Amino acid sequence: MSGTVTPFPLHAVRPAQVGFEREELQRILDLYGRMVAAGLWRDYAMDFAKDAASFSAFRRTAERPEARIEKRPALRAKQGMWTLYGEGGQVLKRGHELASVLFPLERRLLKVVES
Repeated sequence: MSGTVTPFPLHAVRPAQVGFEREELQRILDLYGRMVAAGLWRDYAMDFAKDAASFSAFRRTAERPEARIEKRPALRAKQGMWTLYGEGGQVLKRGHELASVLFPLERRLLKVVES
């Protein structure tokens, strides 16, 4: 019997949709909770597509999202898979690490305390 080895699977299988890992979602929802407590956000939406996953935060339900955090794994080797978009759709921050991309939003929660 001639031995021909065929690797399985024949091609790399990509997931049907992109999603957030538990740690990523926990970090995003923690920020969302703090923004709600500060009275800045009231609602959110998540969208999962074949090439990207996004989390949108709203000041009011009927408005455009104030911020949108997008994970696009195809850009991992280029400018980074994380992107933060502003209310007008402008790119506020791109990067390889979620924490650095979320920093402009977290900075809004910092308050100066006088001693």
